Amino acid sequence: MNIGEAASASGVSAKMIRHYESIGLIGAARRTDAGYRVYAHQDVQVLQFIHRARMLGFSLDQIRELLALWQDKGRASADVRALARAHIAELNRKIAEMEAMRRTLERLAASCHGDSRSDCPILDDLAAQ
Repeated sequence: MNIGEAASASGVSAKMIRHYESIGLIGAARRTDAGYRVYAHQDVQVLQFIHRARMLGFSLDQIRELLALWQDKGRASADVRALARAHIAELNRKIAEMEAMRRTLERLAASCHGDSRSDCPILDDLAAQ
């Protein structure tokens, strides 16, 4: 299939497929005599794997590791689990940071009169940091 068909089948845009190829996340596509990229069913499976991993928030480096583990039939599932748990810990850290941001913004928004006066505790707080 061509790149458009592979993009459609995998959920990954053609632009991202070319990007993943350029950074070595996926192997170079086979080419026709005219230079067009050609993808097999297995290539689409790899792209679907990458798409799903991206949807779960894994970084490209983590996805590279996951792909290597997926393709290594002799791998230990403990290695995959450790990578997933590390990602969960990072997500929990980011969630905690975002919740702290939300609480701060809620406090600042509650302290703002929201009227025609020019004084603004939100701007004052931003300027003080």
